[in-house]
Amino acid sequence: MEKRIEVSGLTKKYGTHLAVDDLTLSIEKGEIFGLLGPNGAGKSTTILMLLGLTEVDAGCVKVCGIDATRNPLEVKRKVGYLPEDVGFYNDYSGLQNLMYIARLNNIPIKQAQKDALGILEEVGLLDVKDKKVESYSRGMRQRLGLADVLIKEPEVIILDEPTLGLDPEGVRKFLQLIVRLSRKKGITVLFSSHHMHQIQQVCDRVGIFVKGKLLAEGKISDLAGQLFTKNTFTIEAGVTSNQANLKTPLEEVTKKINQIKGVANVTLNNNHFFVESKQDVSDELSKLIVNLGYGLSYLTKKEYGLDDIYHKFFQEGKAI
Repeated sequence: MEKRIEVSGLTKKYGTHLAVDDLTLSIEKGEIFGLLGPNGAGKSTTILMLLGLTEVDAGCVKVCGIDATRNPLEVKRKVGYLPEDVGFYNDYSGLQNLMYIARLNNIPIKQAQKDALGILEEVGLLDVKDKKVESYSRGMRQRLGLADVLIKEPEVIILDEPTLGLDPEGVRKFLQLIVRLSRKKGITVLFSSHHMHQIQQVCDRVGIFVKGKLLAEGKISDLAGQLFTKNTFTIEAGVTSNQANLKTPLEEVTKKINQIKGVANVTLNNNHFFVESKQDVSDELSKLIVNLGYGLSYLTKKEYGLDDIYHKFFQEGKAI
């Protein structure tokens, strides 16, 4: 696949503070990638280096095949950037603001007029295009910001905490809009946020970024396996017994469960099995229990996910 963002050994210091520590990452064309980390993790500093807006201390960064350090203006022509708070001319209408951005990007006026109306329709602002921006809600302003980004037909969109201040319905609509536009236009999206559930809703892959370091990256389903390397699943099974049909004592059942591929640990406590495993073994576990003559009163499983990642690395503030 064609790479839209390529970062290798990227490092940035502010005095003695290491803001970004040897970051290596690549993002493919059309992918929605989530950079997930607590406030102060170095996400915004990384974005500034991607845009060529701050100097790089070490490493290299390419966006759309362009060296962002040497050719920042070329990068800006291909990248749209939406920060958490977008500035507009409040006395201008939404359409006037968009036309102004088009002129700044040297888009011919006839093309800009046509494109602007189409984009305003895409972001759901066509019916308020002639209203002054000072009357826009926070959600409307963010959608107008997205329209500003889209008017120059970027290959990459970078979103830095774009949903701050939005109510839950506004967040839902904005995230749906991002996904629809990315899929429709093949735009690569880098979505930086500390809101894990928003990242989970929209991103194809996620990078966990804590204290300037990328701790793990991949599909959400794979992250737990990287960060919780011992046991990704915990399964609890309650068993019942009819003593007349039993030939295998529970202690022997425990040994047999331990022999299931992927099982790391088994604990037995008053007819309750607690099984830790590297993969989901619930099917094999239930069949084994029943085949050995026991009844299965219940079976529950827990898969480590973003909630666990959030608790381990965001609330505790720990790094591997």
